[in-house]
Amino acid sequence: MIPKLTHHLSFPNPSDASDEGIVAYGGDLSPSRLMLAYRYGIFPWYSANDPILWWSPDPRLILELDEFKLSRSLRKKIPQFEIRFNTAFAEVIRECSAAPRPGQKGSWIVPEMIEAYETLHALGHAHSIEAYQNGILVGGLYGVSVGKVFCGESMFAKVSDASKAALAVWIEQLREWGYDFIDCQVPTAHLKSLGAKEISRAAFLERLRLASEQKTGEKQ
Repeated sequence: MIPKLTHHLSFPNPSDASDEGIVAYGGDLSPSRLMLAYRYGIFPWYSANDPILWWSPDPRLILELDEFKLSRSLRKKIPQFEIRFNTAFAEVIRECSAAPRPGQKGSWIVPEMIEAYETLHALGHAHSIEAYQNGILVGGLYGVSVGKVFCGESMFAKVSDASKAALAVWIEQLREWGYDFIDCQVPTAHLKSLGAKEISRAAFLERLRLASEQKTGEKQ
């Protein structure tokens, strides 16, 4: 049986998740609970009108910064975009919420999730990476930093390769700051094509434990 969270700020052991990867349900999206979840390798993912579901899937998808597949064609396209960091978080998360997803009805980025992550952004935990053309936002991504791990949440692109260009520039910045890897959460063919790989949940949790306790060179 999947445990229900109470008002106490705690989570069950993610290693005891269901076969689907669900750790618990219920609780809230307060900054303290969200950051505790990320430090434990857990993230919220649910649909509108459903209770909050907390996940820690097995296997887990991660992207080693040195294994990102930067194709020659993408390298040539990057100069076509102006890449900015943390200048339009609200716009990026809303564009990600509105972006169509094959085989998916609606978005898991529901209004209360948007509000919660905007709060994390205001506190310096969540970041957006934006791609502009002619001053117009055409792509980007957002996620949460935990120690030396960047936990990617979602991407969108209105122009071909806009989000990939933003990711490529962000990876270079993460390298400069001394980050370890990107948590991509759930395996997808798209992310695997960019160099992401599956590892066991046990291996991921150990990597996360070590990296989350370290500080980066990022300016706060």
